[in-house]
Amino acid sequence: MTEPYPYLYPQAGVQTRDRTHTLFAQTMLFVAGTAALFALGAYLGRDFSGGAGILFYILGFASLIGMQFAARRSRELTIGLLAVFGLFIGLALAPTLAFYAEQDPQALWQSGGATALFIAGFGIAGYATKRDLSALARISFWALIGLIAFSIVLIFVNVPNGALIYAILGLVIFAGLTMVDFQRLRRSTDIASAPLMAASIFLDILNVFLFFLQIFSRGDDR
Repeated sequence: MTEPYPYLYPQAGVQTRDRTHTLFAQTMLFVAGTAALFALGAYLGRDFSGGAGILFYILGFASLIGMQFAARRSRELTIGLLAVFGLFIGLALAPTLAFYAEQDPQALWQSGGATALFIAGFGIAGYATKRDLSALARISFWALIGLIAFSIVLIFVNVPNGALIYAILGLVIFAGLTMVDFQRLRRSTDIASAPLMAASIFLDILNVFLFFLQIFSRGDDR
């Protein structure tokens, strides 16, 4: 129940801020750990074939789905599945990243730097804004569904500069999703939600990185 005179209970506001700060710190720690396991997976799987990559994609997203159910039962299991998810997605993308590391390492560094600036900028904007971004969340979700449909069309139809259009649209969509995720992080006080929020933010980072990689590597298209 909301107190009618919250200014009479300043400790409540302090406790809420403390929980928010704790949630932010734990979430970003989980993001960093997931990224580290992703990097480890990318290194261990650098000699894998494309078929192995597909298998680890499936296993990785199975772990992500498992997190949704584990979150209701065990925080430790949820954290473990987050770690497995990061490792498996690293193994899944290892062949792709190894290819770029050999053929166009500059694109990797450019994409990494651009991703850091992108996430920092839109993350800060989403965390700081007081405007409710729930409408943006709905728009971004349906736009993402449309982007997936567009990617399927590109498989069968030769659209001029289709890959570039796809990457740019993806960045626009994930700008919105990144802002939404960081606003959720600021507004929530549920410490138990940290692993799930970390998974969502890590997916934002990963997708943005892959979109930038597609853009920066276009100079080597044959």
